[in-house]
Formats: sequence, C-alpha cells, structure tokens
Amino acid sequence: MYELLDHTELTAPALIAAFDGWVSAGAAGTATAEHIVAEGDVIARFEPDDLYDYRVNRPSLEFVDGISTEIGWPETIVRHRNLDGRDLLVLTGPEPNWKWRAFAASVADLASELGVVQHVSLGGIPWAAPHTRPTIVVTTSSRPDLLGDDANHPEGVLRVPASVVSAVGHVLADRGIPTVGLWARVPHYVGGVYHPAVVTLVERLSRHLGVRIPLGSLVDDAAEQRKSLDAAIDEQDGVAEVVTQLETLYDAQGEVASGEEIAAEIERFLIETVEDEPI
Repeated sequence: MYELLDHTELTAPALIAAFDGWVSAGAAGTATAEHIVAEGDVIARFEPDDLYDYRVNRPSLEFVDGISTEIGWPETIVRHRNLDGRDLLVLTGPEPNWKWRAFAASVADLASELGVVQHVSLGGIPWAAPHTRPTIVVTTSSRPDLLGDDANHPEGVLRVPASVVSAVGHVLADRGIPTVGLWARVPHYVGGVYHPAVVTLVERLSRHLGVRIPLGSLVDDAAEQRKSLDAAIDEQDGVAEVVTQLETLYDAQGEVASGEEIAAEIERFLIETVEDEPI
C-alpha cells in the first residue's frame, strides 16, 4: 500500500501522525504536524486509489489561461526531520475513506521497516472552552505507565466514534510500539486553525519526546488570533455573555472531564459537521 523512497539512515525514530477529518478540531493536530516537519523530505507515499473516495476527497484541478495543467490528488505521506539529533517521522493526509484496517497494518509495517520506537497521535477535540483560557490537552496511551503522573486523561469509560489515527495507534501498540495521543480542547466556536492549541501541542510533544521544537511565529500567531477573537466577540450582542459562561464552566471544571462529557461534546461536533457540510 506504500512506496518507500530513498532516505538517510534513521536512529530510533518517533512516528507522529495527524489527519484532516476526525479528530481535527481547529486543525490542531495537522497544523502541529506541519509545523514540526516544515520542509522535511518525503520518505514514503501511500497509494491514494486504495484510500480515498474521490467524490468525498476530490482532487483539485488547475487551469492556466483556460488550459488544464494539473490534477492534485489527495496524498498520505511520511516526511522526515531531524531535531536535536532525534529523527521524527510525520504521517499526514486527509483521513482515508477506505480500508482502515489494511492502512493501519501498512503503517505498522512501514514503522517496523524504519525502526520506529515511539508513536504519538495528535488532534483536536471540539469543546465548550473559552479562547480566553489556556488550552487543555487530553492524554491517552496504550499503557498506564505512559500517561505520567500529571497527565490529564478521561475519567471512567469513554466510548466515541473512532478515527483512523486511533486505528493506526492500536495496531502500532499491538506491534509493541509505545503509543501516546495528545488531544487539544478547541473552542467549538473557532473556525480555521486554532493557534493557541498548536502552541500547546508543540510544547507538550517537545517535552514528551525530549526534543526542542522551535515555536517560530506560533506564539505571535496565537496572540494575534486572541485579539481578533476578542474584537469579533465585542461586536456581537450576547456572544460575550456566552464566553463568560464558558469561562465560569472552565474555572469550575478544571482539566479533568468525564468520559460522558467528552463523548457528548464529540457527538455534538459530528452532528454539526454533517449538518454544515456543503452539498
């Protein structure tokens, strides 16, 4: 299902995965992955015909002066970047429509071929959170000892719709590769990339991997977005009151949420996403 390209020798690489689709509120996971890998070299490609329904993930068609010049097909790729002497492999693309189990098994085969020793999934969870408070990250893992003493993880039983990144994580864990998921809570009223979540995920991933990941312009981007959101809310009657209510909820609830609370937020997000999807 994949083509492995020429690459330099890797030492104990970590595989980081994030996909467009579910779970990707605020593009938190994918934007973080793109920031990490920057202009990294592509070292593996997955066959798009095996993964995508092109009526859902439509290719892009480019015209120049009325002449058709190029079709851009959806891509699932692995890129490589070395930071602080650590090899990072970043798997990104639109969430596949087909063959999730075969795809997850192929990713695991590729991971074994490349000597991957650690895996991290990244994403964003839509949440009744105010943009005026720090971003909270929910942590999941394949083993209790990977969570850490200070990890914020769901309490009780949590049953939610699965994503392909979770399917990949499960297969990698079955192959003996330690797996952790970092999921930023993103205010459900924010559209586009939510930069504060990206900053928080980069910082958490940096600590988890023991690698210094430069933030670049992310902090400034987050500050500018905060100003824009503040201004937009001030201009809309009643919205500021809603944000105040979310702040009260945030302050009372703290970081930990039950499985039922997380599931309810996710269910609402999926319903709204389907309703808002263009025909």
